[in-house]
Amino acid sequence: MTVEFAIDRWAAWAPGLTDTTAWQSWFAQPHPLPTEGTPALTEVPAMMRRRVDRLGRIALQAAYGCQADAAETPVVFASRYGDLARSVELLTQLAKSEPLSPASFSLSVHNAIGALYSIIRGHTGAYSAVASGPETVEAAVVEACGLLADGAESVLVVAYDEPVPSPWRHFAESADFPRAFACRLLAAKGASRFTLSCLVGPDGGQPPTDALPPDLSVLRFLVSGAERFDHPVGHRHWRWQRHA
Repeated sequence: MTVEFAIDRWAAWAPGLTDTTAWQSWFAQPHPLPTEGTPALTEVPAMMRRRVDRLGRIALQAAYGCQADAAETPVVFASRYGDLARSVELLTQLAKSEPLSPASFSLSVHNAIGALYSIIRGHTGAYSAVASGPETVEAAVVEACGLLADGAESVLVVAYDEPVPSPWRHFAESADFPRAFACRLLAAKGASRFTLSCLVGPDGGQPPTDALPPDLSVLRFLVSGAERFDHPVGHRHWRWQRHA
């Protein structure tokens, strides 16, 4: 399987990294970042902003930094873990036989951030929520390319995650800090394009040991000018390539 696409715009947010220049400098020399921090998200009215927790604010800040102008542009939201902190809170309340907050429960589902984005912007296009473990960004791009093949002029992909709460801390990747990035994908035209291929066969070996979680390894490839990035996951081998 191979999909093709182009990217004409991207944005990202993490504590201390709020513009593309800062991100490119950080990718050239990664260093520890704060685990705490929340974007101002001034694009969202205050009353609605109060409903959005930290993970949602981070995701929406990246989306607003890269948003398409058309209200019908499809959006794919992608998070490996989603809002686990809220889920832990709800599970703890259940274990103590305490009543659950309906609002907290409704915002704990994986598509809640996408729903908030749709409501806030009056978004009339399709949106979806994707989670696929270490292959979450790949799954999101495949979903986006399917939408492009169906006739969408562009698709916004928003990938986001934050530090995993203590009950699942052993699943955490290195360089674990809250972050989100968004890319606007277009149909591939001419020589300037990307391809993403998936090969299935014997175990592809260990993923790259570069201290970056998979989502940031992909973003680094997309914005760095590198020609290829390989991401083996079990019996699947994802290959990202740039065609200038």
